[in-house]
Amino acid sequence: MSLIVTGSIGIDTVHAPTGSAEEVLGGSAIYFAAAASFFNPVRLVAAAGDDMPASFVDTFKQFDIDLEGLEQRAGSKTFRWVGKYHENMNQRDTLDVQLNVLGEAPPPVPASYKDSEFVFLANTDPVNQIHLLDQFPNCKLSVADTMDLWIQIKSDELRELLSKVDGLVLNDAEAIDLTGKTNLVEAADAILAMGPRFVVIKKGEHGALLKHVDGIAALPAYPSDKVVDPTGAGDSFAGGMMGYLAATGDISFDSIRKAIAYGTIVASYNIECFSLERLDSLTRQDINQRLAVYSKMLAL
Repeated sequence: MSLIVTGSIGIDTVHAPTGSAEEVLGGSAIYFAAAASFFNPVRLVAAAGDDMPASFVDTFKQFDIDLEGLEQRAGSKTFRWVGKYHENMNQRDTLDVQLNVLGEAPPPVPASYKDSEFVFLANTDPVNQIHLLDQFPNCKLSVADTMDLWIQIKSDELRELLSKVDGLVLNDAEAIDLTGKTNLVEAADAILAMGPRFVVIKKGEHGALLKHVDGIAALPAYPSDKVVDPTGAGDSFAGGMMGYLAATGDISFDSIRKAIAYGTIVASYNIECFSLERLDSLTRQDINQRLAVYSKMLAL
């Protein structure tokens, strides 16, 4: 079924204990779209500046991504982020962020995209997320991502968004910040009370918690022995999850639980290299092989 993502394209500079990558492709929308494309074609709605390297577009074309909704805006600059990871690779510091085109009006949604049935609103201003969501009247499943910035400065708008979407994906710190609950199960319940049918709380190396109106599940992370760059792990997780759901058309509790397993596997590959380098060489066969190992690990 038709899957669309709206979010950011970025020029990232990443410093990690494993090395550094200068001005590489990043952004929530492109990590998501690349991951989802292993399961289902993806429509992309995102804006970049006229400083975006042509090589970035070449990378997009390596995946099954429809680029009609990609706007390269004349006179604007692409979103930029500089970050540094700590030795444990679980914490990072943002050294510099330049919103640039993300601080401007969102890109238009092509008319050919408005029949999209699976909608993922990658992390951006909740006002823009609401505006974009309203443009998909045939939506079967809508899921949003968010971050601490919007929780802190646009709480009312975020709560309005949560009253409209079917699902929310966020990390454990954000769930605590949003709800004031330090117990993640209680935090999940509080989020469901705001409107969504389900919430996925990411816990990094400790996996993910799914709380759904029809049940609860907790899945561990894949035990990776190679962690080069965690950037985009959460977005590739969401991409794998939504790509699987769009491919099957099944949005039941059991299907979402299985989708989280697929998202976990794609994210475990993403962290093995900087930027999208690992996803660029990944195959669906690789994903299925690692999923088989993961499934065996979970068997009782």
